[in-house]
Amino acid sequence: GTGDWNDGMNRVGHLGLGESTWLGFFLHGILGDFATLCESRGDTAKAERYRGQVRRLAAALELSWDGEWYRRGYYDDGTPLGSAQNDECKIDSIAQSWAVLSGAVPIRFGDRAIDAVRAHLVRRAIRVVLLLSPPFDTSAQDPGYIRGYPPGVRENGGQYTHAAVWAVMAMARLGSGDEAMELFHMLNPINHSRTPADAERYRTEPYVVAADVYAHPAHPGRGGWTWYTGAAGWLYRTGLESLLGLRRQGASFAIDPCIPALWPEYAIVWRFGRTRYEITVANPEHRCRGVAAAELDGTAVDPAAVPLVDDGGTHIVKVVLGAEPRPLAPSRRAVTTA
Repeated sequence: GTGDWNDGMNRVGHLGLGESTWLGFFLHGILGDFATLCESRGDTAKAERYRGQVRRLAAALELSWDGEWYRRGYYDDGTPLGSAQNDECKIDSIAQSWAVLSGAVPIRFGDRAIDAVRAHLVRRAIRVVLLLSPPFDTSAQDPGYIRGYPPGVRENGGQYTHAAVWAVMAMARLGSGDEAMELFHMLNPINHSRTPADAERYRTEPYVVAADVYAHPAHPGRGGWTWYTGAAGWLYRTGLESLLGLRRQGASFAIDPCIPALWPEYAIVWRFGRTRYEITVANPEHRCRGVAAAELDGTAVDPAAVPLVDDGGTHIVKVVLGAEPRPLAPSRRAVTTA
């Protein structure tokens, strides 16, 4: 079908036989989360059914490995999309990011997939992270109306910020704190207007996230549509959750950051209802990731489950980085289309 995140690829599976690798990774994550929810509500039969589907999906998704990255999908006739054998759209970022974020693939393959993003999609000279490359233009592929955009504009090989944020999240998930923060700053609109020359190139508001940034040779680094993108919320959550490591989990919260190794420390002041949490994170060994110890009001506490109460008081949380990082359960978030 054509129910993919990238609605511009509306002819990839319009006959009902095409497949979206990204949607497979996303479904893998969603079913895993729902299995946990069902189990917590006593519905073990449904939980096991969903976990069975997760296992089958993981096996099928393994077949989409193209040699250096994951394919984006398949047309109705079985022709791959996002493959090295394609002339255009050889690689698409969201299949690589969600291979990591879904937890569906071994870490070694996730690392290689994100390496491919670094090599083919990160354009530091114009401060963009491309959605796909090369853009659609003259090949025989008919992916849909995405090809109506000029090459390097919007979904057709420009930066689609929604997807670029997922790439940052995936890098943080893999522990690459220095690079994840670097790309986070690349996506921050204020950094596209620090000089008159930057502002002239970007040509849109520096105080809101742009849904897209052009990579077309005539307009490299020019901002596109603003004010309406779901990428703004994702960028906020990436900074707070993926990088600074603060995640609320029901009646508790976790602190598990992924930061630049050079950061000596940082602090978060969090208001929860009537209550104030003052959180400091020290990094004496200059690591990107790994929590050695945590305290809540002077008492040792599990950094993965810090009690969360709304008692109107002020609570002091101290975290020290230094231990080898623990494996994390995949963090899956509902997708909002931009």
